[in-house]
Amino acid sequence: MASANSLFDDILTSTLINRDGATADNVSNHNSLLRFLRKAGNISLYDGGTSLLQNIDFAENTTFKWYSDYDVLDVSASQTFSAAEYDEKQSAVTITMSGKEMRQNAGSKTRVFDLVKARIMNADRTAANKISTAVYSDGTGSGGQEIGGLQLLVADDPTSGIVGGINRANFSFWRNQKFDVDVDGSGAATAANIQGYMDQLWLDCVRGEDVPKMIVADVNYYKLFRESLTDIQRITSTDTAGAGANNLAYHGTGGTAQVMMDKSGPANHMYFLNTDFLFFKAHRDANFTFQPEQTPVNQDAVVKHLLFQGNMTMSNASLQGVLFDA
Repeated sequence: MASANSLFDDILTSTLINRDGATADNVSNHNSLLRFLRKAGNISLYDGGTSLLQNIDFAENTTFKWYSDYDVLDVSASQTFSAAEYDEKQSAVTITMSGKEMRQNAGSKTRVFDLVKARIMNADRTAANKISTAVYSDGTGSGGQEIGGLQLLVADDPTSGIVGGINRANFSFWRNQKFDVDVDGSGAATAANIQGYMDQLWLDCVRGEDVPKMIVADVNYYKLFRESLTDIQRITSTDTAGAGANNLAYHGTGGTAQVMMDKSGPANHMYFLNTDFLFFKAHRDANFTFQPEQTPVNQDAVVKHLLFQGNMTMSNASLQGVLFDA
């Protein structure tokens, strides 16, 4: 007869065997922003390294010139690319079963299966909820161990702070656009003025054919935008509705962006995101994946960890924007 411990191992293995990538998908589908990034191919895996390097294009090539016939061309070196360096962040969710629980349920494989399955589902749900909050963080949570989310990458004050190892106080190209309703507008956002505010920020985020691809708002600003539209203007997108509420469309100069609501976002904030330059990166071996079970030397139990290692990164700040009420 199989021991209680081996029974647990067998059921845990069989429950997880077809689950590769399932938790990662659950996390990305749970959040409007991550769902959009996944669809755009901007959620990626990497193999190693002590930090995440993100190439950035921060200047035009200075060798461009008009010339005629035998004019001398400029062949000097022109530095147009550099890299931002983001720290790796880690998280873990643990599922456990004590020796007592294993022995109590050893007589019923069905009971053990249901218990293990419930704990795996709980770990999935916990990871999804925590990451959904973290993608809007400023990176200071848990003593600076949380990932750097939108409040860091697309900050209310883009003139200060270090993002990807680059000091924004010293480099203007690394600053996002911002619209403070009290400073740059005429006061608190309302259904009557929010479209005007959005129009201004949108224009600040446009560069040629580069325009924001998505707009994500908290409940308050999403509600104001919805109330500002006539019934015929309330065009929804079913493409991303699975990530939350039905999504509206904003039509700006040069393009259209889906407007999504996310309850995890900070109050009275609306982010204008060019997702061509925004990424979510996870280590290939810790992409919300369960590690082999372990037996602690000082406990009568079996432990299994669901691990994440990675961070959010950005390669262009000036094409991102935030509308907010401080």
